[in-house]
Amino acid sequence: MANSKELKDKIVALPDTPGVYIFKDAQGKIIYIGKAKSLKKRVQSYFSRFLASKTQVMVSHIADIEYRLCQTESLALILEASLIHKYKPKYNVSLRDDKSFPLVKITHEDFPAVCITRKRIADGSRYFGPYTSAGLLKGTLKIIRKYFPYRSCERMPQEVRMYYRIGLAPTPGETSKKEYAKTIENICFILEGKTDALIKKLTREMNLKSKEQKFEEAAKIRDQIEALSVMAESSGRFSRKDELEDLKNLLQLAKLPERIEAFDISDISGKEATGSMVSFFRGMPDKNNYRRFRIKTIQSIDDYKMLAEIIQRRYSRLIRENLAFPDLALIDGGRSHLLTAEREMNKLGIDIPLASIAKDRENIYIKDSINPIRLDADIPALNLIRRIRDEAHRFALAYHHLLRRKKTIAK
Repeated sequence: MANSKELKDKIVALPDTPGVYIFKDAQGKIIYIGKAKSLKKRVQSYFSRFLASKTQVMVSHIADIEYRLCQTESLALILEASLIHKYKPKYNVSLRDDKSFPLVKITHEDFPAVCITRKRIADGSRYFGPYTSAGLLKGTLKIIRKYFPYRSCERMPQEVRMYYRIGLAPTPGETSKKEYAKTIENICFILEGKTDALIKKLTREMNLKSKEQKFEEAAKIRDQIEALSVMAESSGRFSRKDELEDLKNLLQLAKLPERIEAFDISDISGKEATGSMVSFFRGMPDKNNYRRFRIKTIQSIDDYKMLAEIIQRRYSRLIRENLAFPDLALIDGGRSHLLTAEREMNKLGIDIPLASIAKDRENIYIKDSINPIRLDADIPALNLIRRIRDEAHRFALAYHHLLRRKKTIAK
């Protein structure tokens, strides 16, 4: 089966990028999982002439190959370990049983330490792995620690040390047990390969912090979400390109919406009304192109007129400066908000693909269609639209409350 033409074609078509490869037998059962810096080169090496006898036996049973792309080899390492733990492939047994491979240990105490070990003991600690590369594992934990600070020393110190000063560990006397427990929980999500679930959890927390006007905390969670979004591509569920392709098909767009601009209005009792525009490029925030708008011409509470003002200001400027238009403009609101934005664009003589998303039922409205598109929870486009809408809302609220604080201080 390993020499079939279909299998050879799959090997030739493999990308020269980091990822995890999955070997299956004729019954579709997973028999081996591995990670690679180059999927193409690593998988091709299994079909060379010089192989150990055990590897030759495994290769003789390969009937199909699947793979999952990762941004880096370090992220492939996490995905490899979580998939091996989940499926327990026959030919990965030696990896699971060999005590020489590194593990991640999270100790069982009030302020758990996260460290690398090569011995699993019954001490109440949680263990993740084993992993095939100690060097890559250290690099991966370094990335995680940047966004989810943890301690790695034997005991929680009483005084502030270097890692604590630079934000890579909980601060003695300041970080609460409950707060640190949440950090450890998030790290466990990552090591278990559950980045999608963690992103949803953190998004809810970010929105709550924004409503509570805790914008620094909301921004910190936003940065965590962005870092995790890269990891989420490694889960194999869907990639940024999948999301963009799905959105293109969903909205019947002529081209892939690589550049998306999203608008939101924030006003409380009509005071200090503001608008925001966030920009996403290829599914990721492009913060250099975020824009804030202080409403100038509308004094009453009228979201539609406020939206009309910021649409007119944004795109009249692009026209004046001869700058490129986005591939899609996304409006936070229902059909009436969509029609408002469309009218302003018509006045300017421009035709930008346009859609709006209603907050309550997450229905999408598009031009020339009365009925909304109802989004299912499992479609890739919904994840992208939610991220963009939530970021636009957070950005608008943050600016709105900044202006209100400045006004209060001025008094």
